[in-house]
Amino acid sequence: MITPRRLHATALAFAATVATMTGAGTAFAAPASATSGRPNCAGPASDTWVNVTIDGVRNGNGLMAVTLYADESRKFLVKKGSMYVGRVDATAPETKMCLFVPKPGVYVLAVYHDEDSSRNLKRGGVLGLPEEGFGFSNNPPTVASIPSFRSVRLNIAKSGLSTRIHLKYP
Repeated sequence: MITPRRLHATALAFAATVATMTGAGTAFAAPASATSGRPNCAGPASDTWVNVTIDGVRNGNGLMAVTLYADESRKFLVKKGSMYVGRVDATAPETKMCLFVPKPGVYVLAVYHDEDSSRNLKRGGVLGLPEEGFGFSNNPPTVASIPSFRSVRLNIAKSGLSTRIHLKYP
């Protein structure tokens, strides 16, 4: 059973996620020359990238925002804790993109479907729960709380690896 206390904790966590996704780091898609033939790449160009497929996208409106976090639990979902946010045009039923990462290593990806292109995760109600789709690397359960840091860690050992993130809509 979801208690009001757990819902409030979830709302606070999502508020932190929104602050991080919308206020931290530079967000952009890399220019075509920097993608070396990899369309829909986002983030500061580097020699290392991960192919990301985001499924469960309910429409092609707006942008898909992918936030990259370093392997530091204290920075996960906190204001100014992310490395950057990459954004690409959303496509339904799935959005495919690549995200540059600084170098091979362990990272966390948090995604939201910015349907109105506001560059903010739309929230509603008293608790401020998300009104747009969201998801995390490794697709952990997020019914009444944010996922644990350990459950969302993703090892990107070399360029060109692929991951799939399933969006959940309220």
